[in-house]
Amino acid sequence: MKLILPATRAGDLQSPSEPHAGKGRRLQVAGTVRAMVALVLAATLVACKRHDTPASPSLPPLPTAIVRVLKVESQRRMAVEEIVGTVRPKLSAAVSAKVSGSIVRMLVAPGQAVKAGALLVQLDAREIQARLDQATALREQTSKDLQRFQKLIVDKAVTQQEFDAVQARQRVAAAAVTEAETQLGYTKILAPFDGVITHKRADVGDLATPGRALLELENPAALRLEADVPEALVGNLKLGDNLPVHIAALKAELSGRISEIAPAADAGSRTFLVKLDLPATSGLRSGQFGRVAIPVAEVNALRVPASAVVVRGQMEMVFVVTGQQAQMRLVKTGKRLGPEIEIVSGINSDESLVVEGASALTDGQPVQVKP
Repeated sequence: MKLILPATRAGDLQSPSEPHAGKGRRLQVAGTVRAMVALVLAATLVACKRHDTPASPSLPPLPTAIVRVLKVESQRRMAVEEIVGTVRPKLSAAVSAKVSGSIVRMLVAPGQAVKAGALLVQLDAREIQARLDQATALREQTSKDLQRFQKLIVDKAVTQQEFDAVQARQRVAAAAVTEAETQLGYTKILAPFDGVITHKRADVGDLATPGRALLELENPAALRLEADVPEALVGNLKLGDNLPVHIAALKAELSGRISEIAPAADAGSRTFLVKLDLPATSGLRSGQFGRVAIPVAEVNALRVPASAVVVRGQMEMVFVVTGQQAQMRLVKTGKRLGPEIEIVSGINSDESLVVEGASALTDGQPVQVKP
């Protein structure tokens, strides 16, 4: 190493005007030079020591992994938009009384299955029974009067006008009996169809009045999905179409058949109510959340097996084989279509994608492809 020392002038070593101080000045300059040389040498030794530090040993090579690959191909599929909906029964009713009366017997409870015509609620019938007894007695009396007047009219003992009046009273009495019998029948509230009690709104001792719901009944054997479809999509639908329906509480995907499309849009939401009949499925209940996939347009998409996508933290990645090595690619996934996942970006068609053993691979690891 070459050291460059600061130059000194002759005037700095000895001044003509100070002949006696020249020697002291020369000693001071020489000390300064020696200090500078020591600092430069120390810095040089430190730098040399850094350069002489031995390098860390290299990592061992990665083992060869055995994988199975699949050629990525672009496929055409129907792009869909999912619309949320709710499972509701096709047949439901709010059971109420037609006459006023106190509830004396409540024969059902929520969750109980009932048959059509089964007795659900019994009302107090004493008042109506009394009216029926009165009407029955009046009908019997008018019937006897009519029989007597029929004989008298033959003998011309009474006028035709008197006979017609008795005959009219007999018909009014008979109608009063029919009305009372009908009212008495209303005190027994029966199930209108086969179903399950879902809600109980009253109990024994409550006063039942016309229009007030006492029970809610629905038929769980016939369910449908009701969804509000935007006006931009309703044009793609028609009655009788079968659409895929996914119910969140069920693992299986159902097929719903469009049975109703509202002819007019809701003025507030600009949507049309669409109803899809669902097949009888175990675990399917009214009130559940569901989605219906409505077709929009046909598009090209890269679809790969779900086993090829590796998720590490917030990243989704796949591995492609290039030159007997696995290369990692960060990808963006789209919709899941059964056992396959749509890849939006990150790989190209015709690349060899690792579909088996991808989760244990490292970027740059040598691989051996299974035949």
